[in-house]
Amino acid sequence: MPLEGPARIVSELTSRGYNAEREAVTRIASTEDPAATLERVLEGLPDDALVVRADHVESVLGTEPASDGGQTAERTSAPTDDTPISTGPENALSSPVDGGTPVETKGVEAGRESTDDGSGRSADPLERSLEIVGDMTGESTGTGEYGDFVSVFRDRLERLGSKLRGRVNHRPATAIQSMPGGSEAAMVGLVNDVRSTASGHWLIELEDATGTFPWLVMKDREYADLVDELLYDEVLAMEGTLADDSGIAFVDAMYFPDVPRTHEPSTADRHVQAALISDVHVGSQEFMSAAWNRFADWLHTPHAQHVEYLLIAGDMVEGVGVYPNQDEELDIIDIYEQYEVFNERLKQVPGDIEIVMIPGNHDAVRLAEPQPGFDDELREIMSAHDARIVSNPSTVTIEGVSVLMYHGVSLDEVIAELPEKKASYDDPHRAMYQLLKKRHVAPQFGGHTRLAPEEKDYLIMEEVPDIFHTGHVHKLGFGKYHDVLAINSGCWQAQTDFQKSVNIQPDAGYAPIVDLDSLDVTVQKFS
Repeated sequence: MPLEGPARIVSELTSRGYNAEREAVTRIASTEDPAATLERVLEGLPDDALVVRADHVESVLGTEPASDGGQTAERTSAPTDDTPISTGPENALSSPVDGGTPVETKGVEAGRESTDDGSGRSADPLERSLEIVGDMTGESTGTGEYGDFVSVFRDRLERLGSKLRGRVNHRPATAIQSMPGGSEAAMVGLVNDVRSTASGHWLIELEDATGTFPWLVMKDREYADLVDELLYDEVLAMEGTLADDSGIAFVDAMYFPDVPRTHEPSTADRHVQAALISDVHVGSQEFMSAAWNRFADWLHTPHAQHVEYLLIAGDMVEGVGVYPNQDEELDIIDIYEQYEVFNERLKQVPGDIEIVMIPGNHDAVRLAEPQPGFDDELREIMSAHDARIVSNPSTVTIEGVSVLMYHGVSLDEVIAELPEKKASYDDPHRAMYQLLKKRHVAPQFGGHTRLAPEEKDYLIMEEVPDIFHTGHVHKLGFGKYHDVLAINSGCWQAQTDFQKSVNIQPDAGYAPIVDLDSLDVTVQKFS
């Protein structure tokens, strides 16, 4: 096939398992016979080379490398023969129902791995499908006025309440207040208050559009242990019996929107994989560049030939002024330069991998959730591979498999509020189970998670995802909840002084790889 331009050259290189610097592709394309030049360049490459650089081309052409004003992509260090990394779709680990811990599969000599056959990704791009749902970038209408808060909570109650009203014979709060004592009652509402009584029982106040009503959970009932899972502002349904004076109801049953136990996840029709990562933190002194290089190099090997999608769940860069004295831990002070360097890191990824990214709390977008995708200036900087940049949260459907991507700031709040056995940093996927149960990624308003009032609540899980992907807490964990695969993908940043002060030991340098045709997980370790 003739190589008429850079795009064809990049396609040819990736089909053979190579990536390339932009300058190298430009120089090849500018020759009289690009195809012949490319063959000569590839013949002269070192055996361990995975990236075609400008100096490789110039050595063939017999001229000096052209200056690019310092913007040439950073060279990728080839892994050494004694650097162990984990491999292997052949060693895939099924996602356990009770969760997963960092797993390193059988190591190989990474420097030799790239010479197996250089076949690259053989799948026809026409077989791929990628759709985005719930991207609210450019759709923000919130002004911070009182009416915005009313709108978002009304929308939440209506949409999540609709998932509960068919399960109970619900009545508005004002209607229940007028019912005679001893009547059976049911209500769907937002959790307005939770407090214990002097006798050790629990009093839960639900609020709907008409008012509030108190519900008493007796401490000796079988569902009393559900009370410690409750967060303010989440949507619940309760059934019970009114007291004689009708001023309170004794709870007989409690319902969450939840994932139906009949949920059956969708899977891809062919063997294709997605790499799920987050919290790259380029710009930090603790950014693990060597681990990232090994990850990028591995993506060029036959072991990764089925990885056709890369999903990044926020915090591409370290940011500026995110926490006290952060400037003392920065390797790159300028926020725009951080994104420029991150873009160079993206260039190390094979050009035929589809990339989807959402922002996180360290990124240069508003802190309040939902977070719109990056502005045009930052999108232009992060232009490598024409990555899809969408809001936090968003749902991406790849090959029929829906992946809810959420950075995960609310996990801090869930872990702080709930008992350790139900949510902890060591098992972040269990905190994710709670969000799935509540069908909302950040239900509690007014806490540590900043929430922006919008006309619509973009944080609701309207549809059940097949995969729920988060980051933020820098811990690796995965498992299945009602057949939804929950993955928190760790980070690419070693422990910072700030993390030491709050006793966080990160799981860094891991890349969970999901088989989209089976939803099995393999964890690759590069640190």
